[in-house]
Amino acid sequence: MRSQVTVSWGGTASYPFDLEEVQPMPHDHARAWLDEQFTTLGCDPIRPTGKVLTADKILCVAEAAGEGHFRDAAHRPWAVAFARAASAALAKTGGVDRRAEARADVLRVRRPGP
Repeated sequence: MRSQVTVSWGGTASYPFDLEEVQPMPHDHARAWLDEQFTTLGCDPIRPTGKVLTADKILCVAEAAGEGHFRDAAHRPWAVAFARAASAALAKTGGVDRRAEARADVLRVRRPGP
């Protein structure tokens, strides 16, 4: 199975990132990158307790960045970094095929099995 992250805004607006030929991001670097983006983009915790789960953080960052960051070529380096970070951050959860949903946004991460 190929390593791939797909960010979708529903319908036909889907942006796949094939990570097969891309250097994997270390887990701690991925979490730090996501933390930085979460803060920089002004994201707020979506749970009343203030706890931010990794999947929530990934979805909040994608939503705050907006579809243009995944669609536009000018933002391609950021989008690839996002895909690498999302893949690495979710790798520790132990799943082969992870899907996280929030509102109309969907993030699919497909990783090779152990």
